[in-house]
Amino acid sequence: MKRILLPTDFSENSWNAISYALQLFKNETCEFYLLNTYTPIIYHVEHVLVSPEQYGFGDPIREASLKNLDELKTRIKREFNNPKHTIKSTAAFNNLVPQIIEVVKTRAIDYVIMGTKGATGFKEILFGSNTVHVFKNVKCPTIAIPDGFNFETPREVLFPTDYQIDYQDHHIKPILDIVSLHKARVNILHATYGYDLSEEQEQNKKTLENYFKKSAYVFQSVSNQTVEEGITNFQLKTHINLLVMINNKHSFFENLFFKNTINQIGFHLSIPFLVIPSKKHDS
Repeated sequence: MKRILLPTDFSENSWNAISYALQLFKNETCEFYLLNTYTPIIYHVEHVLVSPEQYGFGDPIREASLKNLDELKTRIKREFNNPKHTIKSTAAFNNLVPQIIEVVKTRAIDYVIMGTKGATGFKEILFGSNTVHVFKNVKCPTIAIPDGFNFETPREVLFPTDYQIDYQDHHIKPILDIVSLHKARVNILHATYGYDLSEEQEQNKKTLENYFKKSAYVFQSVSNQTVEEGITNFQLKTHINLLVMINNKHSFFENLFFKNTINQIGFHLSIPFLVIPSKKHDS
């Protein structure tokens, strides 16, 4: 059984991500955990050392959160009445990312699935700061769903890699689970600048071959292109439904997303994006 965390602020963007999750795992027995976090205004402007309810803020805000969660559960049952799926919900007085970290640990979450829309709503900003902070800090596979993306069965998965990772089960299992559910093909993409792979890279490539030997996969390479260019150009010739990366320190992933200011992403993504942490949440 899969355990999937669905953070929500009750926006259409977060509903879109919930809808994606329910369809992605429609044939899988799952527990879905809806999570809404709230912080009363006074919490932001003063150091509240006592219960916020004493200020008259906590109860109404919590009640509104619980009411919206109940309505969301009703909508899910109405639109996706799936006997394989159990829906649970939590309203938490906390900031979003620390609460996600807590739930991932206590509930043994397999995936976090959330929308990507930034708080500003500007089209040129790919990910909101919450999404980027989840990528950086939550030790759980996270799928970010672009605003307005309509569900597509993931038939073609793009997995860029520099072969610099000593691949372990927790890196590859989240990919294999989705691939096996939907009979997808994995396109393993390497951007090369004319240098041969090192002995270590060759070994890591063989490890990947072993992991994917029971799945459809193909090794691809592009030359003299940045990773961003390689991803963009590959998508022009192959209809990719899911992009996957491992967030490994000192890899191209870190360079791509975190070297610049938080929203200065080098390319625009119009498909779901699965980010797998280099370390497990229990390590």
